[in-house]
Amino acid sequence: MGSQDFGIDDVLIGKVTAYVAEYMSHYDASHDFNHIQRVLRLSQHIQSLTPNTDRSIVTLSALLHDVGDKKYLKPGEDSSTLVATYLRSLGVPAALADTIQTICLGVSYSSEIKDPERVRRLIEKHPELAVVQDADRLDAIGAVGIARTFAFGGAKNRTLENTMEHFDDKLLLLEGMMKTDEGMRLAKERTSRLRLMKEWWLSETGAEVV
Repeated sequence: MGSQDFGIDDVLIGKVTAYVAEYMSHYDASHDFNHIQRVLRLSQHIQSLTPNTDRSIVTLSALLHDVGDKKYLKPGEDSSTLVATYLRSLGVPAALADTIQTICLGVSYSSEIKDPERVRRLIEKHPELAVVQDADRLDAIGAVGIARTFAFGGAKNRTLENTMEHFDDKLLLLEGMMKTDEGMRLAKERTSRLRLMKEWWLSETGAEVV
């Protein structure tokens, strides 16, 4: 079922936004509601340039993509059904709620690393996944991504050196995993900022201080 078969209006979007704002208020600054708002703006921008995608599905998926994130999952919560269950409680038809749940679960970087072919098949069925996935990954790189990386490292009591390892472990790989044309374009510039930050770090912490 597409959103055109069910009226996703401003009232529904408002309820979901309020729910997500409260839900994300318990997360650290690397995954707070500001992150959701940035991903939403990026998603809507990318969707406007990506054919055969539904804006309402992109909007709901972007808002809800971190609900049930396994890094922050609460006892008793089921990450595989949390989003769909909530949407059905608002009267969203099961088929549409399940589509948005599938997209939210598909955004995960680790899931794609484990089974890239599965993600490719999901995008063929739900092209909105490519939009939200690219938007989420764009917020992990560039200046914002650098800030979020150190915020998460601080929340987990990691050293600066350990946090910088995340650049090579994940962040510098994201440009090559973009799916949409606009995502690729934006990732190129943001990745260049990561590389510059890495150069500065090495110049200030290496054997020869510059």
